Amino acid sequence: MADHFQLRLVDSTMLAPTVRHMAFERVDGQPLAFTPGQFLQIHFHYEDGTATKRSYSVGTVGDGSSPVQRIEIAVSYVEGGAATKLLGELPIGGDINASGPYGRFCLQAGDTNARYLLLATGTGVTPYRAMLPQIAELVKQGREVVLLYGARNETELLYGDQFEAFAQANPGFHFYGCLSRQPRTEPRPTDRPGHVQNVLAELAPSADRDIAYLCGNPNMVDAAFTTLKDFGLPVMHIRREKYVSSR
Repeated sequence: MADHFQLRLVDSTMLAPTVRHMAFERVDGQPLAFTPGQFLQIHFHYEDGTATKRSYSVGTVGDGSSPVQRIEIAVSYVEGGAATKLLGELPIGGDINASGPYGRFCLQAGDTNARYLLLATGTGVTPYRAMLPQIAELVKQGREVVLLYGARNETELLYGDQFEAFAQANPGFHFYGCLSRQPRTEPRPTDRPGHVQNVLAELAPSADRDIAYLCGNPNMVDAAFTTLKDFGLPVMHIRREKYVSSR
């Protein structure tokens, strides 16, 4: 059964014009035990008193196995959104109610695939940030890991510099920024024009070696899922997590 607890905001910065990075600690001082890829739920009430909740992937980069004191999430701005108002106005030191962790969008120890294809749009890249220690271990084992990350322009490539630095330090991990609206002012060799699902074909997915993780916009997830099946990947090797914005 998931744990219920209070979180206290300790840091808040803008990652992009419409995305905020927020860091919390549990009010009770306990660390959070989670598996990279899992999410928390934030509980609150609408103005009419109706209880509601929103889900946010934990983006903390720990060691991949131990509980963490700092709980980091990325929050997208939603016009008229109740959660946007709550979290956007939360002061440093302010408390919110939460529960978790939940979810099974996690790297599985039993997988023996030679290559991992990680696809994301928007804040759907957050769970992959938490997976970086696990990814480092995979590439040490000789596996290949590819992250295709879609955004409209370079300002919306959340944590892009971190992923690029990680790629430099960990041969075997490859990061591609897929920019659908506007290229960088100074393009990089790993940039790709267009949407993630369209760039996917460049990687020539193979049922013999690949396992895929899809996280983000439902349209991307559905289109990439179809593309991967067309390339012959079995459904059990395509893992999905759709991010739907709620008001």
